[in-house]
Amino acid sequence: MAPKLRPWSVALWLLAWQGGSMALAAAVPGGGLLLASPVQAARRLLELLPSAAFWRAAGNSSLRISGGFLLSCGLALLLASLAAGRPWLQDLLAPPVAAVKAVPVASFIILALVWLDSRSLSFFISALMVFPPVYLNVLEGLRGTDVQLLELAQVYRIPLRRRIWGIYVPQVLPFFRSASSLALGLCWKAGVAAEVIGLPAGTVGERLYTAKIYLQTPDLFAWTAVILVLAAGFERLFLALVDGLVRKAGA
Repeated sequence: MAPKLRPWSVALWLLAWQGGSMALAAAVPGGGLLLASPVQAARRLLELLPSAAFWRAAGNSSLRISGGFLLSCGLALLLASLAAGRPWLQDLLAPPVAAVKAVPVASFIILALVWLDSRSLSFFISALMVFPPVYLNVLEGLRGTDVQLLELAQVYRIPLRRRIWGIYVPQVLPFFRSASSLALGLCWKAGVAAEVIGLPAGTVGERLYTAKIYLQTPDLFAWTAVILVLAAGFERLFLALVDGLVRKAGA
């Protein structure tokens, strides 16, 4: 289990950040441009919140990145279910899965720009990064299914639907939850990186790039905070749904 965020620890790092910003501003001419303080970032975030452009950018990025995540999860579940009892399909999927795991995200982003419109880039890249961990973890869960339970279900001719919910789902859901938690972080990082490179209009990635070009470090930190909030919110919501399924299935 990952360590919890403690208020005292967060406060300590914010104070260190504030101290570093003040020291840099005092030591270097124009040092405030290099490292905005948390107070400046928070003030800038409050200025952005009432803007319709802010909500449009946050909404566009959220829809594309979360959409890519959900599509990839569905595809990974389907292919893992099909591949579990078919070694030839596992062998067929092994090279592309290994390639996606090994090749840098930037390479895929640049290559995808040749084929796709920049507006579709974050959706595609998010889906691509999510697939390997979800597929491999679900496949591992299916491989570990109790053979004796499956034989018992076959002997008593238990219907497929009850077999899925009574045997496979409790076995696979913990693996799926663990993979989803990892993949959610990957998809947001990769999705925003794709936006920074592709620069689709009205997205968080475009705002980050603009802040970097004009040395608007308060904007840079403010939009980074927005990404953290969006990613954490979507992760909590999705994992809460998965946990509900786990309890329902008795996993």
